[in-house]
Amino acid sequence: MEKNVIETDVLIIGGGTSGCLAAVELKELYPNLSVTIMEKAHVDRSGCLAGGMNAINAYLNPGETPESFTKYVRFDSCGLVREDLVLSMSELFEYCVKKVEKWGLPILCDEKGNYVPRGRWNIKINGESLKPIIAKAAKNAGAKILNWVTATNFIMADGKVAGAMGFSIKNGNFFIVKAKATIIATGGAAGIYKPNNAHDAQHKTWYSPYNTGAGYAMGIRAGAEMTSFEMRYIGLRVKDTIAPTGTIALGVGAPQINSKGEKFMAAKYAHIGGDGAPTPYRSHGPLQEIKEGRGPVYLDTRHITAQQARDLKSAFLDMYPSMVLYWAANEIDPSKEPVEVQTTEPYVVGGHTQSGYWVDVNRKTSIEGLYAAGDVSGGAPYKFVSGCWAEGVIAARAAGEYVQKTGFAQIPENVLKDEQERVFSPLMNQTHKIDGINNYDMEVRIQKIMEEYAGGAATFYEVNDERLQVARRRLSTLPDQFKYLMAEDLHDLMKAHEVIDRVYVAQVLVEHMMYRKETRWPGYCTRTDYTELDDTNWLKFVNSRRDPETGNIEMFTRPYEQIVPGDRYKPR
Repeated sequence: MEKNVIETDVLIIGGGTSGCLAAVELKELYPNLSVTIMEKAHVDRSGCLAGGMNAINAYLNPGETPESFTKYVRFDSCGLVREDLVLSMSELFEYCVKKVEKWGLPILCDEKGNYVPRGRWNIKINGESLKPIIAKAAKNAGAKILNWVTATNFIMADGKVAGAMGFSIKNGNFFIVKAKATIIATGGAAGIYKPNNAHDAQHKTWYSPYNTGAGYAMGIRAGAEMTSFEMRYIGLRVKDTIAPTGTIALGVGAPQINSKGEKFMAAKYAHIGGDGAPTPYRSHGPLQEIKEGRGPVYLDTRHITAQQARDLKSAFLDMYPSMVLYWAANEIDPSKEPVEVQTTEPYVVGGHTQSGYWVDVNRKTSIEGLYAAGDVSGGAPYKFVSGCWAEGVIAARAAGEYVQKTGFAQIPENVLKDEQERVFSPLMNQTHKIDGINNYDMEVRIQKIMEEYAGGAATFYEVNDERLQVARRRLSTLPDQFKYLMAEDLHDLMKAHEVIDRVYVAQVLVEHMMYRKETRWPGYCTRTDYTELDDTNWLKFVNSRRDPETGNIEMFTRPYEQIVPGDRYKPR
């Protein structure tokens, strides 16, 4: 394997939503800086935007402010968010949306030229080509892009992050990218739990199946402080296709009904907003209907007109064409029959919830030289596309300023040598025909543990201390098996490191779920032994830090600070 050594002022790991915006911002503010993006796939169609979008889901429509947005996000997150982070990203929504529109994103406007809203915080777009548009902007700005290079670990020097290492999935070259500052923007983690769709459709998931927790795992191994992993994301999605329900619920005002035709959200959750209840409750409500024998559950679209049904299909073609194909193949007309929905497997994703790196308002992590943006950054849920853009911009501005006063670190040679050996050991095991295990078997093992003992779909996402103790114990045996992983080729090698990363994320996730002894987000993480929301003891953030030397995970809390006045459980 050849060794590629690169020096760059700023390294961005992940060329998705946040990474591309960060690259452009850096080159615009600091044209002389060298900026490199390390991307696991190809930047033109990578990350969560690969398939496109049909709306910008976080935007301040007329009459709204950063404060009103923060109030809503706080309500939607059951009273607990990093308000400083939510405020700072919402202040940049307009800046980012206008910038991407200028690059070529078609945003729907009315006859007066105003953006067309979809609900309180959304605007409609024709966004099938959104990812190629922002990727082109990053390239035109002058960023160097390393496609098909998967990051495996940070380069650590004197307690600082000094770049990252990885390997090419195309030719197996080992990459050493030395950087003065690093922005981690890899996205969240799918594949921790057993997928709802089985067999050949197992990667038909809501979240990008290529986002496997690498960014989290690299930080965990380096000893970075993490927050709120226990706020998992369990989405309500169209059954089987896993298409987003917001397009239907907001697009045509479709309420949830059970198999009896009862509007159960309106009837049972009126005190917290009915069908507009906080997002965790919109998964929890239908779960209870199914659990108590009133399933399946649907979004009732029978009131929409033929034109609305056509518009609905057009919206899905910008983002989820398989939904339209499914309806066509099965002769389903959403104006004549309701759309069945289901909950997804759990994900760890800081863009919808708030699991990720603990950062300051400039998105600086607890490790010097490292910034985090997008789904991998914690504390600020409800980011979606524009919030991830905003965090990329914020991190870029801070990283650009940081590199003005720092140089390249002296990197111990053994750090690079040890990582190269670790990265390629599954290939060496295969070459030397050592008895071992393949990545698929380990992936199935971790997913089975998490599904059965750490709140998977089979247990209605419910956990208790006894089950979590079992999960902790069984997960603890897996790291000793890493040395037996085998890889037949470079794709297999990538899969081997994906499953290693998932184990690190799963271990931290279980510790977080055990530590928070309340049920703050029913549906996302329901504690059957602590069923109530407990503001007296748990209105605070659960954080963790793994000791890189011992592997022990330290758990502790950080205080909540209310910045925006008002009732934390009201949306306005």
